[in-house]
Amino acid sequence: MKFQVCKRQAFTRLPKCAWIFLFFTLFFLVLFITNTLEFQNKMKTISIFSRPAAVTLSTDMHYDFCKLKPLSPKEAQEEDLLLESITWPETPPLSFPLSLEKTSDPDHSTFTILPKRGGGQWRIGDKLEVMINMKDFQGRPKKFGGDVLLARLHSPTISAGVAGEVVDHLNGSYTAVFFLLWKGSAQVQVTLVHPSEAVMELRRLNREHPDRIFFKSVFQSGSVTETTTCNICLRPTQKSLCNYTDLHTGEPWFCYKPDNLSCDARMNYFNGGYQQSITTMEKLFKSGVNLKVSIRASGPAGVTIFPRMKGQSKEKSSSEESGPSGYYYQDVWRGLGGTKIHQFNTSSAITQCLKGKVVHMYGDSTIRQWFEHLTATLPGNYPTTLSGTPLIFFRHLITRIISSVILSDLKEFDLNSEKQAGPFMALNFTHNIMVKYRCHGPPLRSTTVPAIEMHYIANELDNMVGGSKTVVVLGIWAHFATFPLEFYIRRMLSIRRAVVRLLSRAPDTLVVIRTGNPKSLTCFLHSSTNSDWYTLQQLKVLKAIFKGLNVHLVNAWEMVIAHHLPQELHPQPPIIKNMINVLLSYICPEKDG
Repeated sequence: MKFQVCKRQAFTRLPKCAWIFLFFTLFFLVLFITNTLEFQNKMKTISIFSRPAAVTLSTDMHYDFCKLKPLSPKEAQEEDLLLESITWPETPPLSFPLSLEKTSDPDHSTFTILPKRGGGQWRIGDKLEVMINMKDFQGRPKKFGGDVLLARLHSPTISAGVAGEVVDHLNGSYTAVFFLLWKGSAQVQVTLVHPSEAVMELRRLNREHPDRIFFKSVFQSGSVTETTTCNICLRPTQKSLCNYTDLHTGEPWFCYKPDNLSCDARMNYFNGGYQQSITTMEKLFKSGVNLKVSIRASGPAGVTIFPRMKGQSKEKSSSEESGPSGYYYQDVWRGLGGTKIHQFNTSSAITQCLKGKVVHMYGDSTIRQWFEHLTATLPGNYPTTLSGTPLIFFRHLITRIISSVILSDLKEFDLNSEKQAGPFMALNFTHNIMVKYRCHGPPLRSTTVPAIEMHYIANELDNMVGGSKTVVVLGIWAHFATFPLEFYIRRMLSIRRAVVRLLSRAPDTLVVIRTGNPKSLTCFLHSSTNSDWYTLQQLKVLKAIFKGLNVHLVNAWEMVIAHHLPQELHPQPPIIKNMINVLLSYICPEKDG
């Protein structure tokens, strides 16, 4: 009580000028707070984190409503050069209503094997050139380029195959170039993935509808729950935004704020669906008509390859000139240049390679497929048929046998994770092996994932010690197709910075990156979300961004094209087996001698 009396007496003895000063101070403070609240109400953005000065909300708006992370001047220049390097040829606009008459028709188009330069027999080490001439549905030659074509040279009798490089001459003709790598017969296969007119529609969709796949989050506090839409591309509304921009990487992510809950109440993340009625060009994406259709030969479709002549130089590796990264022979992938690919067909070979290693796998479901292969169906010398009867009916039994016999003590540790997104972990205590998988940060077209489990790869790498016993496997591509390519470029640049930091502090760390691969496309929906054209653009960007760094690529694009099995988002086991052999060959390179 005595203290309160003293305070009251001191307060009443303030001079008149002090009272006036205190009044104006309080007046301006109230005015400042009022103006600040009005400004925040106009901005309609609520940030749940205080961002450090080094990371600010991006003010550069792309495609009207997509917020992309800011770049340094150097990286902005690099992005411009990347976009320029992958510029796709323009196609004259189509008339409305749409008619296919003037569009590329695989049925009228043909390819021709060109004679060998200098004449003579085709031999191992030669280059085979194939001229592709595109025509429209009226049989008239196309006058411009831009078609998406895949080319493969293969031999069914010896299960051999190699991807070809397609060169666009911008006049309706293309050249596919193949390295001849085995003796015997070889057949040319050319496939039209998309006509050039379809590419223009795919480009328009990414410009005007980058939010065609949308995402949602559930917010919960006690018994109150609300669900809102989330994305980096959120169209302007009267709703406020929750800003989930990552503090460390600057990667942007936003949700519409719930009406009655805080942004802190976000519980999870999931795929919300796909926008309908976003095109009138479905005719450009018809299976069997102009979507993934083979083009016929105008003459012989194959050649006979003879052995290399004495004194003839061997084929150059892909590191010495532009060429394939490898090829199949007897269903086994052989690398060209760099690390020699060898086979890991026994439990002892696989275990010895991974002994003492920690393998961190980050990415999408195509990397999760590798984790599942390592933990459940590692390659071994076991039969695939029995007395002519497929063992598919015993698949689960075989999986259990393989798990217990081939790598008996590599067991998955149950983290009670969501079955698609993870995280997952497998342990081998006997040989000190740990294999881990975690999905990449948003966007992720997945089932429900706890918001706290959405980690960015760059952050994971920055929290890693690294070293000679550490293997990092990355694969990030399939979930970025519907967004502006700048979004993918900036994510890759962020990951590259983290990789550089990791290799600077731990140079012995092994970093392996899986590229995207072509896949089955049967309709407009598949094409508009997972087109091979989107993947091809990402492939070019990824290779350019990581060029010159001490990282290794598993070229899934070529490994799927070159194989005789159907192209699928998740390649079939024989292809995965070869990919795992490439990975293990990087981890355990064959010693000289």
